[in-house]
Amino acid sequence: MSHKFVKRLFDSSPWPWQEPNIKQNGVVFSYVLGILALLWFLSFFINKSKNGQPPLPPGPKALPFLGNLHSLDPELHTWFASLSQTYGPICRLWLGKKVGVIITSPALAREVLKDQDTIFANRDVPAACRESSYGGKDIVWTPYGPKWRMLRKVCVREMLSGSTLDSVYALRKRELRQSINYFYNQAGLPVNVGEQMFLTALNVITSMLWGGTVKGEERISLGAEFRHVVTDMTELLCTPNISDFYPGLARFDLQGVTKKMNVLAKRFDKIFDSMIDQRQKMNRNAETGTNVGQESKDFLQVLLKLNDKADSKMPLTMTELKALLMDMVVGGTDTTSNAVEFAMAEIMNKPVVLRKLQQELDTVVGKDNIVEESHIQQLPYLYSVMKEVLRIHPILPLLVPHCPSETCTVGGYTVPKGSRVFVNVWAIQRDPSIWKNPTEFHPERFLDNKWDYSGNDFNYFPFGSGRRICAGIVMAERMFMYSLASLIHSFNWTLPKGGALDLTEKFGIVLKKKMPLVVIPTPRLSNPTLYE
Repeated sequence: MSHKFVKRLFDSSPWPWQEPNIKQNGVVFSYVLGILALLWFLSFFINKSKNGQPPLPPGPKALPFLGNLHSLDPELHTWFASLSQTYGPICRLWLGKKVGVIITSPALAREVLKDQDTIFANRDVPAACRESSYGGKDIVWTPYGPKWRMLRKVCVREMLSGSTLDSVYALRKRELRQSINYFYNQAGLPVNVGEQMFLTALNVITSMLWGGTVKGEERISLGAEFRHVVTDMTELLCTPNISDFYPGLARFDLQGVTKKMNVLAKRFDKIFDSMIDQRQKMNRNAETGTNVGQESKDFLQVLLKLNDKADSKMPLTMTELKALLMDMVVGGTDTTSNAVEFAMAEIMNKPVVLRKLQQELDTVVGKDNIVEESHIQQLPYLYSVMKEVLRIHPILPLLVPHCPSETCTVGGYTVPKGSRVFVNVWAIQRDPSIWKNPTEFHPERFLDNKWDYSGNDFNYFPFGSGRRICAGIVMAERMFMYSLASLIHSFNWTLPKGGALDLTEKFGIVLKKKMPLVVIPTPRLSNPTLYE
């Protein structure tokens, strides 16, 4: 375990000492390493000698210069959970020169996300994220303050409110029906559920962003390009990066992570510029009376109107506009498709759950009808399944790490300003002292409606809590429920002959299944026309 992370760190790097002159450079590197180790020791003891402050949280012994980087396991969520078993609900790691703090209890999560929410409402922005978000100008990475509040307001009120989502329901329905039709045409053949649901989520998001702008073959090719870029970006965001652990080395970009992300971000930027240009032309044509009747409701239209408000006290700049588009595309695709894939796997692993779901859907929707979003409120067992999936497989297992704007005390220990704070929601939601049989998939535990996504109960908060709680909860809930209901209602699902069901997780910023879910759909509705 101890060498996996470091191997990955070095294997991903175009290090100069991997060249033929390795011997000479190796001497130089050893010399530099020795100086850095000395400096690290000095700074460590100077900081340790400060009086009047509680100590840092307990944690494993750290090496000079590397800290605990040599010990990190790629499956961070489970490794962090194991550390909490040894060192307690708050523990410390040295990530190079940075302090990492792991929170693994509801009480301490409350301290961080509620009691001291303002202090912890900032982010320690990784180099790759800064590059992919137009310099950290999106809602995820912008520092807490007036600008962030403006962006949050734009997202929650203008783009992701219930009424706005209602207005673009036809777009979601069209995309999901196309996916159901795809599965119908593949009846009896193995299909990759996660891959298809990724494309569904992607097409839904892009349709909602600029629904009336891209059509036909152009839309198909754009979807394929987006999937490729999003996949590459997600992989890059998970790559251990020297620049994040030793900020002084960031300008050298030793592994080329920033350079690679810049190339991917430019591909997005080119697409965004094209969409914005087309939308602005459509707007000008509408103003002059041409193309009347082609006005479409989409998020890009909303954002451009906000961008045009010259008298606004805090205008939405074009850079911030594109950063929000990036958030929607990257943040709304992997998350939804992975959650649906986990749900399908858990349901297939528990045939009794599948039967209950289909009985509920047959009662509310009927086999001679298709699922509509209007049915969702009448499906309490489906809601319980969603909540249980997000308990046992939270899509952001460590949330997005928080960063205190000042040195403070949590659980009786000092948490230094600028440290990276991980709230292990994955471990909290599997804590046997809170949950009965925590590793068992048991949707019935949520039938009493005790739990919600408000973030007020720190035993269950899959979307986070406090000021930085996920802005897209309403959208995520609708997409998950509508997609899963349609899949379960429209088909019976079986494993291919000799296939095995695997529920193993793979850690990343977004949690995913280690092995793709490949299953065979069999139509179960009364009339083939229901699949058109």
